[in-house]
Amino acid sequence: MRALGLDIGSKTIGVAITDEANIAAHPLEVIARAGTDRDVSAIQTLVAKHDITDIVVGMPFELSGRVGHRARRVQALAAALRAALAAVPVKFHEQDERFTTAQAQRVLIEADVSRARRKQVIDQQAATLILQAWLDLTRRAV
Repeated sequence: MRALGLDIGSKTIGVAITDEANIAAHPLEVIARAGTDRDVSAIQTLVAKHDITDIVVGMPFELSGRVGHRARRVQALAAALRAALAAVPVKFHEQDERFTTAQAQRVLIEADVSRARRKQVIDQQAATLILQAWLDLTRRAV
């Protein structure tokens, strides 16, 4: 039983996965956006390959907490994914993703990752932060 974290952007989708004990989140990959059907198919493949039971979607809320244009676009992809996975026992969760990209950037800079390499991994690092925040919240709720 594992969870998948998604940082859905306009050009890429950062993907993170939990360890098998659902304790820690780890970067998995970056999916280049190729249209809703192809994006959904790529995520479906990951769900099947890694026996995913939960999907955590990072929601880019406005600073005020309201749902804006970016969040509606993310919700549209999440709805398509939910419909495509309707026959699979996968739970969907939303996690506030405000400031995760900036936080991921700081983590990578502190780790002395080159600018070129940061561009390659920033989205999966943001997905890792989203997924870890959700894991921490669910642990506290238990």
